[in-house]
This record gives sequence, structure tokens and C-alpha cells, in this order.
Amino acid sequence: MRLSGKVAVITGAASGMGKAIAELYAAEGAKVIVSDLRVEAAQAVVSNIEASGGTAVAVAANVAKEEDVQQLIDTAVQQFGTVDILVNNAGIMDNFVPAGDLTDELWDRVFAINTTGPMRTIRKVLPIFTDKKSGVIINIASAGGLQGSRAGAAYTAAKHAVVGLTKNVGFQYAPLGIRCNAIAPGGVNTNIGTSLTAPNAFGMERAMAGITLNPRTGEPEEIAKVALFLGSDDASFVNGTVVTADAGWTAY
Repeated sequence: MRLSGKVAVITGAASGMGKAIAELYAAEGAKVIVSDLRVEAAQAVVSNIEASGGTAVAVAANVAKEEDVQQLIDTAVQQFGTVDILVNNAGIMDNFVPAGDLTDELWDRVFAINTTGPMRTIRKVLPIFTDKKSGVIINIASAGGLQGSRAGAAYTAAKHAVVGLTKNVGFQYAPLGIRCNAIAPGGVNTNIGTSLTAPNAFGMERAMAGITLNPRTGEPEEIAKVALFLGSDDASFVNGTVVTADAGWTAY
């Protein structure tokens, strides 16, 4: 029970990595806010957690909307008294669109969800964390935030920005007892591919150029175990960095 007594907010938690993190956190004793655009699916995760003896609440939230972010964190405090761990997992892909074909609309949408959303949730929890001189933030970045062509231009830039945000927050707030780290997954079996609608042929060909070097695809539960470590006191000396979980894909 490494998270006993902790309150965790997880975005994009109705499926995939977010769901796996929510379920593992609950199994380890955390009270979990399961946040997602799809509140019915989030409630199904809550039901599974409760059936296993855990505690969770579903909250509908679009992290691209400031009012939803405010309500999300406020609900966590109203339900459980505080927030101890924030996991920014919500994200979308960008159809592998290269820079030459990129529209303002796609750029803005990808950044709104993948980068501005985490900034807003972080901004909202920091007063809570600074007041009690403790708190953990975990951002789900991507191998695409470390390498140049694992996706299109917007996703790549947005996830690089998440890495920079992680390092900035981690260092600047370290004296206040706050840790901020990121996880950079490689290929993982999730439904983020459903946000791909009409992949750009050129961009996809370039992004997939190194896919044969990928040792294997991971499972959401494998990323959840990394998130458990980072969220627990076991990672008390780990701050402002990125943990890559990709079976060695980016090591080549």
C-alpha cells in the first residue's frame, strides 16, 4: 500500500495508461479521481476500482477548458480534502501531419490538450502543494518528446514542450517539497490511435521509418508501474527528469 492515504487526480483515465494507473494507484491505497471526457467510461473504471475495495470518483473534464480544470481539482478537494498526486495523462495524436501540411487548427488543438492542459492542471494544484510543502506531478510525455520523428510536427513539438515544462517545474519547486517528473512511453497498446482519423501519408512514412527497430510494444500496466514508483516515496530523490519506458527503442 505505497500510496495509502494519498489523493490522486488522473486525467484521461477512462482507458489505456490512465485507466491502468488509476487502478494500480487505488490498489496501492490512493483515493483516485478518474477524469476523462467520457464520463460513462470513467465511471466504469470507478466501478471496477470499488469492486476491488478501492475508492474512486469519476469527473468529466476536458483539459483544454480552463473551467473544467478548475472543477476537476476543486472536486478532488471537496471529495477527499486535498490532492497529493497529479498525473497528466490525457492526450491526442496529430495524424502524422508534417510541418508543410500543418494547419493552425491542428497545431492549436494538439497543444491545447497535450501541453496547455497539463500546464493548467499544474497551475491549479501548485497552491495546494506549496501550502503543505509536498506534492507529486507526473506528466505522460512520449518518446516523441525526446526524438524528432515519432509523430507529426505538432505532437512532437507539444511533447517536447511537456518535457521542458516538467524540468522547469521540478527544479523551481523542489525547495517547496514538490516533485515533477515525466514518463516517456514508447509504443504502448492503448486507444490513442482512435484520435488518428486520416493519417498524412508522407508524415506517417517518415515517422514510421524506425518502427522496425522497436523491440516490442508495451502494455498500459507496465507504464502504470513506473507511475506508481514516481508517485510514491520510493522516488523521493527523483525530480525534474524523464523516465523512458520503451523496451530500449530510443537507445538505438
